Amino acid sequence: MMASSYNAKEEDGHPSGSSTHGGPGVAKNKKPDNTAFKQQRLPAWQPILTAGTVLPAFFVIGLIFIPIGIGLYVTSNNIKEYEIDYTGLEPGSPCHECSANFSWNITTPCVCTVNFTLEQPFESNVYMYYGLSNFYQNHRRYVKSRDDSQLNGDQKSLMNPSKECDPYRTSATKEPIAPCGAIANSLFNDTLELFYVEANGTTRAVSLVKKGIAWWTDKNVKFRNPGNEKENLTERFKGTAKPVNWRKPVYELDPSDPENNGFINEDFIVWMRTAALPTFRKLYRIIHKKPDTTSTLSSGRYTLRITYNYPVRSFDGRKRMILSTISWMGGKNPFLGIAYMTVGSICFFLGVVLLVIHHKYDTRSNSADIPN
Repeated sequence: MMASSYNAKEEDGHPSGSSTHGGPGVAKNKKPDNTAFKQQRLPAWQPILTAGTVLPAFFVIGLIFIPIGIGLYVTSNNIKEYEIDYTGLEPGSPCHECSANFSWNITTPCVCTVNFTLEQPFESNVYMYYGLSNFYQNHRRYVKSRDDSQLNGDQKSLMNPSKECDPYRTSATKEPIAPCGAIANSLFNDTLELFYVEANGTTRAVSLVKKGIAWWTDKNVKFRNPGNEKENLTERFKGTAKPVNWRKPVYELDPSDPENNGFINEDFIVWMRTAALPTFRKLYRIIHKKPDTTSTLSSGRYTLRITYNYPVRSFDGRKRMILSTISWMGGKNPFLGIAYMTVGSICFFLGVVLLVIHHKYDTRSNSADIPN
């Protein structure tokens, strides 16, 4: 059997036959092994930055990013959006009386109306959002205050919710709350209705579609009602209590549509997907494009009727309704286009500056006389 004759000590000038350890009192050699890894001799690639590589890179980035940014910015500007703040904090605003007098303890709803005019028609599908400001859904304890097993229809978790839901885990009578947690307890429950005002002064309700607003995975995978689907939904939630701030139990969110009631109610599912920032919007309804050539929302006068159920004064918040179209890139967002144009312009400008500097100093060095 052959053995390798290589010895690291030979490279350092030590003969292979000499021994530096093994005997008493001899210091042990602490030098690392003579390997490519420990001696940092692994192959590596290091780019050499020259004018021939840096300048083309700046120009290419600029020529690619600027057109992309222009396209994104133009696409974003083509999206039509209309926003109404109906918080009612200002005296004289249509919803001021509701805002000043309403609280969670009041069971009688307050109704207010806001009139507005659309200067331009909305041609494609129109999406209605509700927006909240100064509402921190990203707070750590708030985000954790839910029981995903309960929301997925687990019978055991329904009757014994997770302790993460405290203090909204059980009711005053010690019944389990369904759905439990702070997220569900703070469900947005304003009702928004839209009416078109005809030329003769009569109003016509605009059809608002409430299904199809939640993610498919949430609707069909993450959220399920407990028990047997053949049983009545009231029986399946028997023995549970409604959340503290709710006016009705979860099985009465939409009694007219069993496919949109209980834990699989799409308004509830949309709210349970928490927002990352304190100012956010969530999809409320969809106005589908009409099959004929008429606009989805014609230009003219409209009335927004609000059933004011959600108080925001306690956290200095604001509420708004947004009507918006979308494009292939989503909703209105000019920031992305501006960012692309800014980065592309900076790269192109730096490329021009470096090209001038390189040309100037490269010519000077070439024309210099080299002494003998």
